[in-house]
Amino acid sequence: QVQLVESGGALVQPGGSLRLSCAASGSIFSINAMGWYRQAPGKQRELVARITSGGSTNYADSVKGRITISRNNAKNTVYLQMNSLKPEDTAVYYCNADLIREGSWYLRGYWGQGTQVTVSS
Repeated sequence: QVQLVESGGALVQPGGSLRLSCAASGSIFSINAMGWYRQAPGKQRELVARITSGGSTNYADSVKGRITISRNNAKNTVYLQMNSLKPEDTAVYYCNADLIREGSWYLRGYWGQGTQVTVSS
């Protein structure tokens, strides 16, 4: 069994900051890329940021310069530091990890349950 558990979502004022965390646990052999996606009401889920096991990153254009993704490979954890938050950042944020389970040869994507981020005054 593999679990991804997100934390850190909250209500924050415009211009504020938040740090999201996502820890992967269970029968994990190795983790490839990890990332954060978000889904606002009435919209499709979209990529926010992604990071490989080697530390290469890519970001959605809408968050570049405001949001930073990082990871701790020893802890199987990925972080999302969000600064200068805007109301349009309001969404449920989901963690994703492409990983290989112990005893398996296959790379598969797993999702967390999501954490709510609301940016409002």
